[in-house]
Amino acid sequence: MKNPITQDMSIASLQQAYADGRLSPRQVLADIQVRADQYSDRNIWIHRLEEVELEPFLQGLGPMDLAAKPLWGIPFAIKDNIDLAGIPTTAGCPEFAYTASRSAVVVQQLIDAGAIPVGKTNLDQFATGLNGTRSPFGPCKNAFDPDYVSGGSSAGSAVSVALGLASFSLGTDTAGSGRVPACFNNLIGVKPTRGLLSSTGLVPACKSLDCITIFAYNSDDANRVLAQAEGYDIRDGYSRKNPFYNQRRQFGLRRGKLTIGIIPENQLQFFGDSAYQRAYADTLDVLRRSDIDLQEIDYAPFDEAAKLLYEGPWVTERYLAIESLLRSQPEAVFPVVRDIIAPGSEPKATQLFTAQYRLAELKHICDRQLEPLDCLLTPTAGRCFTIESMLDEPILHNSQLGYYTNFMNLLDMASVAVPTQIAGNGLPFGVTLVGPTLSDRALLSMAARIHGLFNLPAGALSVAATQTTPDLIDDTAFIDVVVCGAHLQGLPLNWQLSERGGQLVEVTQTAPIYRMYALAGGPPFRPGLIVDEAQGAAIDVEVWRLPTSEFGSFVNGIPAPLGMGKVKLACGRFVSGFICEPYGITGAEEITQLGGWRAYLKQRSKP
Repeated sequence: MKNPITQDMSIASLQQAYADGRLSPRQVLADIQVRADQYSDRNIWIHRLEEVELEPFLQGLGPMDLAAKPLWGIPFAIKDNIDLAGIPTTAGCPEFAYTASRSAVVVQQLIDAGAIPVGKTNLDQFATGLNGTRSPFGPCKNAFDPDYVSGGSSAGSAVSVALGLASFSLGTDTAGSGRVPACFNNLIGVKPTRGLLSSTGLVPACKSLDCITIFAYNSDDANRVLAQAEGYDIRDGYSRKNPFYNQRRQFGLRRGKLTIGIIPENQLQFFGDSAYQRAYADTLDVLRRSDIDLQEIDYAPFDEAAKLLYEGPWVTERYLAIESLLRSQPEAVFPVVRDIIAPGSEPKATQLFTAQYRLAELKHICDRQLEPLDCLLTPTAGRCFTIESMLDEPILHNSQLGYYTNFMNLLDMASVAVPTQIAGNGLPFGVTLVGPTLSDRALLSMAARIHGLFNLPAGALSVAATQTTPDLIDDTAFIDVVVCGAHLQGLPLNWQLSERGGQLVEVTQTAPIYRMYALAGGPPFRPGLIVDEAQGAAIDVEVWRLPTSEFGSFVNGIPAPLGMGKVKLACGRFVSGFICEPYGITGAEEITQLGGWRAYLKQRSKP
């Protein structure tokens, strides 16, 4: 590394320096320009904004007001297949270039939030590659060792942040371009649910699969940027609305026991990189000591889905994106990119439908494996190649880089790449957390916890990857519910939980502070719990995990005198559960001494 800086470029640190008067956005941008010149040999930029181009953004900031502009004064970089008004978009191909009249929706939202674009970054041409060498602007070199690839296609976006030339950046991801560069440059890489961020103003690689991604130093910064970048866009046919459980306030430091899926050893691939193999094993050892249960899954269906991306008919989408250029100026397309995309004109509709049918089957298999897990964890990449070896075997080595990433968008999953080690070869290593559609904040919350277990620098800088301490948080896609009566497993009202997708997660007892009554009326017969700290007892209960989206309708069906409150369990945890209004015990039979509803039913059935 050349002249690593000591300035903490994280969002919280910069904004504190602004608030204290120690720095201004103008000073930060001037410093970035000087340092960017020092790294000109890394081939990071395609267009770096000059002073005259930056001035409107600085003038537009106004006084510092984080309520109005949460990213006030924060410099960011933009992959050059995403539009910035008035600046050429090349997608890594000068002959394709055009000057955008308006910024991409995501870029404009970030600018409106006070972020300042530093420039447009180098990429694998037309976002076709995972290595960063497929560009007429030169191979983008790794932030830690310029002899190695930076990862692509979002190469310059990752390296710019790793070297402190931006606080965050935008990339894109079809096959892994928002994750592999994060791994190779020691960054958090957010590959959001497809459609969570608008694609309006993005030059597509595979339009049905693409998504804009975020590179940041830590999960807190990533969440701040995601909060400003996301949003439903009626102009984008693939745009999605974000449910409450996945919105920005649902990010925090994930607490409690985690159950994480991992790949069996015989399905792992490190392609001869013993340093990465050791780093992965060391990462798992740390996780096992941190209240994390690791369970093996079968990676074969994920791998089969991954192979459909380049070995199946989806390559036709890449062909459609640049069809006119391939027909009129085929020599303008980078040779290896042309070799990959040109055959996209050949697949027939029959091949597409056959592949879609198989993909649907694979998705069912993969989704079922994820259901009992908090997430799946994979190495982000099995090996980081030298630029020389990548150029010698451009197709084979690029395919190897995608072994753990290519399935993601085809299976409609979300993921976060998390740095965990500096491997024995001096290069960063990391893992990727994988979850179902719209699990973005849950994944970021787990990433915050896992990232914090490892003492790592911020990118390639000489400062620690610190973050503001987020609130502790549970899984926001589900709500635990304590039941003690007719909703117990096998009893008459359990269907109200099971038909809403509820799952039994624990059979336990309450704290010894409750009295139980068999209420009047029925069938179905119901009990009521009343708090009595002086004369209460422990009562047998079950904890069911209910999808958050189903909780409201479940609570709405609870009849008086019962309601939903907080029940204290024997472990001391308070969980949503059934409680009874005091008036409800009038005419009821106290059954506290039996210890639970099942014991009461058993006694009641005796002749």
